[in-house]
Amino acid sequence: MAILRSEGGAALITALMLTMLTLVIALTLLTIITTGTKVSGSQKRYRSSLAAAQGGAELLAAEIVPRLFQSGSLNQLEHDYALINLQLSDANCLKQKLEQSVGGWSNCSAAQASTDPAQAPDVSFRLAGEPPAKGFLVTSKIVDTTPGNSDASGNDLLDPGGAVSSRDDTVHPRHVPAMYNLSVQGVREEAGSREKARLSVLYAY
Repeated sequence: MAILRSEGGAALITALMLTMLTLVIALTLLTIITTGTKVSGSQKRYRSSLAAAQGGAELLAAEIVPRLFQSGSLNQLEHDYALINLQLSDANCLKQKLEQSVGGWSNCSAAQASTDPAQAPDVSFRLAGEPPAKGFLVTSKIVDTTPGNSDASGNDLLDPGGAVSSRDDTVHPRHVPAMYNLSVQGVREEAGSREKARLSVLYAY
């Protein structure tokens, strides 16, 4: 009985192996490129959300929070900032947050007293994005308050001063500003967008 030995299929097997190796390399490159594109897009959306949160924090510090100390209704404040769809929470809770420490927030619910700015925020508004983007939702809340003894009316009152030889025996108390810990979140209002940025801001008034 003779044993037949043929190597006629070796070239085919070698070609198939090389083809499979080429496909694996191509698939790996495509995966790397796709993953890099997704990561780059995610980072871009996060930077946009971070910029929105930073802009929202500046708007809060420069415009909205000082207005909260002034007399007037919250409805009027919402009307003045209607272009950004400003929404304010319960007035009684917000008043306690502005004037008292955490232990005195009896008018605030558990959600309002939490540190999550997306859960029952004190202040929320929308910043327009470049079309066709829908824009950004900025939410903020006061998470901690240290009351001070400064004038909360917004007037910058100076202590009366005297010369070195003045005999003024009146003791003037040192003005200590109230300190507020604000939590701010910016998120892109877009379907499927999960990137959001949160900032913690220390605000003195």
